[in-house]
Amino acid sequence: MANPLKPLPKNQFDFWQAQHLMVRAGFGGTPEQARALAELGLEKAVSYLVEYESLPSPPAREFDANIMRPPTAEERALQQRAQRDNDEALRAQIQRARQERERGDREQLREIQKWWMQRMIESGRPLEEKLTLFWHGHFATGYRTIEDSFHMVAQNAFLRAHANGNFRTLVHGILRDPAMLEYLDSDENRRRSPNENLARELMELFTLGEGHAYTERDIKEGARALTGWTFRDDAFYFDSAQHDPTSKSILGRSGEFGGDEFADILLAREECSIFICTKLYRFFVNDAPTLTSDDRLAITGLAKTLRTSKYELKPVLTQLFQSAHFYATQNRLAVVKSPMQLIVQAIRSFHCPSRELASLVSAGDLMGQQLLQPPSVKGWDGGRAWINTSTLFVRHNILVYLLTGHRPEQYDWLAASDDFDAMHLVAGLQRTDTPLDPKETVVYLLRFALGAEPRPERVTQLLKFLEGRGNRVDNDRILALLALISAMPEYQLC
Repeated sequence: MANPLKPLPKNQFDFWQAQHLMVRAGFGGTPEQARALAELGLEKAVSYLVEYESLPSPPAREFDANIMRPPTAEERALQQRAQRDNDEALRAQIQRARQERERGDREQLREIQKWWMQRMIESGRPLEEKLTLFWHGHFATGYRTIEDSFHMVAQNAFLRAHANGNFRTLVHGILRDPAMLEYLDSDENRRRSPNENLARELMELFTLGEGHAYTERDIKEGARALTGWTFRDDAFYFDSAQHDPTSKSILGRSGEFGGDEFADILLAREECSIFICTKLYRFFVNDAPTLTSDDRLAITGLAKTLRTSKYELKPVLTQLFQSAHFYATQNRLAVVKSPMQLIVQAIRSFHCPSRELASLVSAGDLMGQQLLQPPSVKGWDGGRAWINTSTLFVRHNILVYLLTGHRPEQYDWLAASDDFDAMHLVAGLQRTDTPLDPKETVVYLLRFALGAEPRPERVTQLLKFLEGRGNRVDNDRILALLALISAMPEYQLC
């Protein structure tokens, strides 16, 4: 059987391959950016995206760490006095102050969501944000459970800092992350009454995959290894008084294990590398429910690279993005766009205005992806689960809004926008003193927007649309064509 990870022949890396790479290893880009990436050649283009540390990072933004801080000594004294004296007025005062902080924290969360959305849209390091989004779904943590926006943004910064680094570092770090520790009740994991939540999810969702290699006994022993792993305020804290130092037996190995040793036992299993590479493959290559033999062979090869590199992610990503398999026809239009991919890709590819960030965040929520609030510790199901009658309606409407600035009920096909010039999308087709050819324009826009060769019936549909409107190409008609393309079922794929 042929090796699916064999590199794409260098002479086959053209404009359309570069565009595919930008979409999958980021959130797409303009035709000019695709041409520039193609000119670099395959190896340099992949390196440019994967080795993004050399590129300028977006400006940092500070958020308030003290909104949900622990009570001060004075506040604790007031609480004790209210309880001692049964002072209802004082209790109400304390409750109002707490509620005010909670309102302020929810407002900060909304600002963090908008900030991350803007960062995905504007970053010159798109793979960094794409990977941060991937790890956010993998090590899923939700704000509603922990109710501390600073813990959420701190976790986001941690995932970003190690997004293309070492998976072992990510695992060890997430076990010390206050947001995760609170989300999975590690503050309740004490030597006399171990809490199994973190140990279970570490095995089931973070490293090995559900039902792979471990037993319920391994989970119980792992929970003992993690006793005393908690946090204080905004930092990890190891409570030695609550840690069980006695011998544990985990996956056939015995010793006086703590949390780090427990994690390393899981990382040493072959199942771990296969599980992580399967998730990466489904995220970046093909999210079909059933894996083909070629898919499995590719995943096996990537897992071997991950183990050989001692869990360094860059060699895996480089191997994947350089492979002929990544660019194969069967892997085009093979991933359902997540709501974030849909929104950010449209803005980055069409270079249209981002409009109101709050509206984009809300649209993501309506389409099933609220940043910093995945539905459960399992993260988002993704794939076909993104699509239903309700989300398709929002998906089309948000594209109309991005292209025109108008809400759906305001949309006029031939008075599409007064602030977005889309002619740059077809600049490569323009010739001196010659009008744009309608068919050439339609075929190009379809292929660019969809990311694959358009079906003949789609070309016919759009040509009929143009014929009914003067059969000429101008800015408003290009925007109308893009709005029509974005309503096609295949536009939901990348």
